[in-house]
Amino acid sequence: MAMARDGLLPSFFSDINKHTKVPVKSTIVTGLSAAALAFFMDIEQLAGMVSVGTLLAFTTVAISILILRYVPPDEVRFPSHSVSVLTSRIIQKTDREKPENPVGSSKHSFDNEGSLLGHSVIEKKGSSRICQLNAFMWFNINFAAEHSELRRRKIASCNITLVCIGALVLASAATAKDLPSIPRYISCGLGVVLLLCGLIGLTSIDQDDAVHSFGHPGGFTCPLVPLLPVSCILINTYLLINLGGGTWIRASIWLVAGALIYILYGWSHSSLSDPIYVPIAAHAEEICQTSRHHVP
Repeated sequence: MAMARDGLLPSFFSDINKHTKVPVKSTIVTGLSAAALAFFMDIEQLAGMVSVGTLLAFTTVAISILILRYVPPDEVRFPSHSVSVLTSRIIQKTDREKPENPVGSSKHSFDNEGSLLGHSVIEKKGSSRICQLNAFMWFNINFAAEHSELRRRKIASCNITLVCIGALVLASAATAKDLPSIPRYISCGLGVVLLLCGLIGLTSIDQDDAVHSFGHPGGFTCPLVPLLPVSCILINTYLLINLGGGTWIRASIWLVAGALIYILYGWSHSSLSDPIYVPIAAHAEEICQTSRHHVP
C-alpha cells in the first residue's frame, strides 16, 4: 500500500475500503499470490527466498544507519506537489521571526542632522577596519569548519566502505570450505583487519550533528552505534552467503522482475519524479509536517 501511495505501484493497491478502513483489494491480491506460491513451490525453496529478502532488508538498514549517523545527506528530495504548502510554511515562519519595527521603516523619524531619533549613527574612525577584520575572521572560521566537516565525512565514508568490504571478505572466506587452508586463513585475517579498521575508525570520529534533525525532530535513534550495525552487517552477510546458489538464482529473478516494474511503471508515476531539494538542517520540521498531512 505504501509503495502504491508513492506511485511505485498502481493506485489499485492503495485503495482503502470506506467501511472497513483497510486496503481490501491489495490484501486479497497479495494473499492469493502468497497462497499460489506456497502451493506450487517447495517449502524449503520458499523459505530460502523469504530469508534472502529479510536478510537483505536488515543489511540495507544497518548500512543506512551508519550513513545517517556519519554522512547524512544535506538535502532531501521532496514531492513537487507539496512545494506550495512547504513554501507557505517557510514564509509564515520567516514573517514571525521578523522584528516588528525594523530600522529604516516609515515608523522611524530622523532629525535635522540625519540621525535616527534615539540612535546615534556617528561612526568612529576605526569602525570600518573592525568590520573588515570581523568579516575576515568570520570567513576563516567558517572555511576551517567546512574543511574539517568535509574531511570528517570523507574519513567516515572510507571507514563505512572498509566495514562492508571486510564483512564480505571475512564471511566469504569463512564459508569457502573448499579453499586451501593457507589462502583461507589469509583471507579471513584480511577481512578481520579491514573490519576492525573500519569499526575503530568510526568509533574514533564524531557523528554528524544533522542526525538530531534528520527526517523528524529528535532524529533516528539506534543504540550502540557503530558496534551494533557493524555486527548486523557481518552476521547477515555470513547468512546470505550460506543460503546457496539456487536460492540466489530465484531471488535474482524476483529482483529483475521488481526492477522491470520500477522501470516500466514506477519511474514515470513516482511522486518524486519531479522533486525539489530542501535543506534538511533548515527545514526538517516543515518536511516532516508536510509529509504527514499531504500524502499523494
